[in-house]
This record gives sequence, structure tokens and C-alpha cells, in this order.
Amino acid sequence: MGHYEDLWYEIHTDIEDRGLNKEFEAQLKKMRSQDKHKHKEVRDRWSYAHNKVINLFNNELSNKKALN
Repeated sequence: MGHYEDLWYEIHTDIEDRGLNKEFEAQLKKMRSQDKHKHKEVRDRWSYAHNKVINLFNNELSNKKALN
């Protein structure tokens, strides 16, 4: 069980540090209604949502830098 707790802690800390709580929760909520995510384990949903939110965040940063 320790590995699960480590994963959740790392994801939670990363999301908190970047200030992406609302985006992360919105992604998890969106995934609850999607058939392809309904039967995934919690750790898989959290990992997917984390990666999705972080990638969007990084893309937005890249776009802002390109505009400057």
C-alpha cells in the first residue's frame, strides 16, 4: 500500500505547488462521466488526470513565452 500513498502524495504535492487544484479536480470530475475511465483504478485515474493537467499547464507556459 505504501506505493499508492507515495504516488498520491507526489501528485497532490505537484498539483498544490503549481496551483492547479481546480483544474485537477475538474479533470477528475470530467473523467467520471467518460466510459473509458469509469473502470480504471483510482491511481490510474489520478495519474492520467495529473499528466493531462500538467501537459496543458506546460503548453500554456510555452504559448505565453512564444508570444513574448
